[in-house]
Amino acid sequence: MNTLALRTALAPPFLLGVATSAFQIEGAVDADGRGRSIWDDFCHTPGKIRDGSNANRACDHYHWMEGDVALLHWLGVDAYRFSIAWPRVMPRGTGLVNAKGLDFYDRLVDALLEKGIRPCATLYHWDLPSALPGGWLSRDTAAAFADYAVTCGRRLGDRVALWMTHNEPWCQAFLGYEQGVFAPGQTDIRRALLAAHHLLLSAGLATSALRADVSAPIGIALNFMPAHPYSDDPDDLAAARRQDAYFNRWFLEPVTRGTYPADLAAFFGARMPAIPDGDMALIGTKIDFMGVNYYERCMVRASKNGVLQRDLVTPPGPRTADREIYPEGLYDVLERLHREYGIARLIVTENGAAFDDVPDAEGFVDDAGRTAFLRAHLEQIVRALAMGIPVNAFFAWSLLDNFEWNEGYRLRYGIVRTEYETGRRIPKASARFLRSLRRD
Repeated sequence: MNTLALRTALAPPFLLGVATSAFQIEGAVDADGRGRSIWDDFCHTPGKIRDGSNANRACDHYHWMEGDVALLHWLGVDAYRFSIAWPRVMPRGTGLVNAKGLDFYDRLVDALLEKGIRPCATLYHWDLPSALPGGWLSRDTAAAFADYAVTCGRRLGDRVALWMTHNEPWCQAFLGYEQGVFAPGQTDIRRALLAAHHLLLSAGLATSALRADVSAPIGIALNFMPAHPYSDDPDDLAAARRQDAYFNRWFLEPVTRGTYPADLAAFFGARMPAIPDGDMALIGTKIDFMGVNYYERCMVRASKNGVLQRDLVTPPGPRTADREIYPEGLYDVLERLHREYGIARLIVTENGAAFDDVPDAEGFVDDAGRTAFLRAHLEQIVRALAMGIPVNAFFAWSLLDNFEWNEGYRLRYGIVRTEYETGRRIPKASARFLRSLRRD
């Protein structure tokens, strides 16, 4: 599909935007009363970040905010998805509100609106305040999150166009509490399942609490990865179903149906936490849209390894710097969510790719691979729209090269190159491609 056809198919009211997260771009970790997060602690634990770096400065968006909004205006995007840093707003996670921290997001929202860009806010993108005892293992954290959500909603709710309670809670629960590769770095499946439950509970509580002050749509952004069996062997098929329940359905079904996937809950058995009466109804609080983060599929083979008794096999075919390229999987996810779960509004809240960018002498990156990646996935959205699937927004990940969690600065996902030493922003060819979908 040529650019003109793509531009026509995805014309407004379809929303075209870009996304970031606070911890990955803001820096200024000690500025203006911000508290510490579990990711600050994790970054400063030896051996946890692949390149030994931290996010103390990152892209310094906290000080470059006005320029970054001007960059968004140049791109011509309809919307900008950003996250609010909980420890910047409430340094101790609850109680006293940090006025300077909340003021920053107030200025950001106003700056976006002045440029005709719709602000879309995510309340939690993994930067949990360190001061909260027990983190997501404590039920009190769910209640604290709801209070934080209300604080943000009362200040920004009259101007934010879309609200997301959480981004990829699967990563926080299972990468943070089971696999130990994300903050807080724990390795216990029982703790992961308990953290997952409290994350889900917090989303339900926050959604209900927000509605008192917010009229804009409220949803959640979940990550999805189609699970394909390695072969037709019954054991491989069963392993793929477990992987699907673990990665895709463990958060999806509680949010949409108020229940955990029965097949995997039975498989986990005694590892499952006790569920207090009323929790699942709270978790199933109606949302207005489902955010879809999609990057790749997975291929699954049965084994005796790990809790799920499966191995993930690298599929054949083209790859980015760290993932398979499989655009058809985005259509598959959208179609399934519409057909099987009846979700009335779908938003692609993240999609993007890291490549081994090579800048020229002026710092420009002709990232043909990333441009092709975005085009191919946007074409799958056009395919979904043609089939009547209700997807009405796309956010490219990410606006800027940034701190990529446990990878540090090794991977570059941005459509804009960040020169970390100087802070200079240089739009890549992929940024020009996205711009062409909105500007002549």
